[in-house]
Amino acid sequence: MANAIWGLRLLILPIMNNKQPSDNKKFLLRYVSLGSQLLAAIAISILAGFKVDKWLKTSPILTCLLPLLVLIATFYKLYKETNRSNSQNE
Repeated sequence: MANAIWGLRLLILPIMNNKQPSDNKKFLLRYVSLGSQLLAAIAISILAGFKVDKWLKTSPILTCLLPLLVLIATFYKLYKETNRSNSQNE
């Protein structure tokens, strides 16, 4: 576990070298929150799709379709979020 954390530090620290320590925390927290939102949205969409498929007595159409729609929407949000942060930094 410690080796994984150290490896993560080696990947992230060169990217954030020119920022203040408080900016580093904001940077990390923003992307951690985006990742946790992605995981939560996928889990909720899988459960919702499973329940609706069970209620409609259909094959797992919505169980497969809802997570795909959530992924598309989340990646679009991620794209907008990273472009906005890049334009604010310049």
